[in-house]
Amino acid sequence: MPSYTLSVNGEQMSADADADTPLLWVLRDHLNLVGTKFGCGVAQCGACTVHMNGMAMRSCVLPISAVGDNKIVTIEGLSAAGDHPIQQAWEELDVSQCGYCQAGQLMAAAALLKNSPNPSDEEIDGAMTNICRCGTHVRIRKAIHLAAEKLK
Repeated sequence: MPSYTLSVNGEQMSADADADTPLLWVLRDHLNLVGTKFGCGVAQCGACTVHMNGMAMRSCVLPISAVGDNKIVTIEGLSAAGDHPIQQAWEELDVSQCGYCQAGQLMAAAALLKNSPNPSDEEIDGAMTNICRCGTHVRIRKAIHLAAEKLK
């Protein structure tokens, strides 16, 4: 079994895994970073969203062998104190209901704000393709606008 050294949340971490093992399972099962969730396994729901070099990626379909030297950030690495403006906005507006999809939602929103610091509703709707079965999409949009204000 091959050994991989990954840059995750600013640290070098090693894992032994088959080349086709999805990054999601390496994070959860080998590196004990369980904030990233399994949802659908086919990159549709977004519960598994992480950042790779600042871009939102679905980790359930990204094989560990494709990560290479890219920098991975999980929900645990978004903010050590849990005080990233998007996390603050989520809490202020009580976005979460069941909470299962929220790590992926937060990661997608943080990537959006990094690339578009003042997104329009249309940009938010285009970028936030993560599924929330509780239907908090209206509050998610409001939270992204609030976080954009906090980042100014």
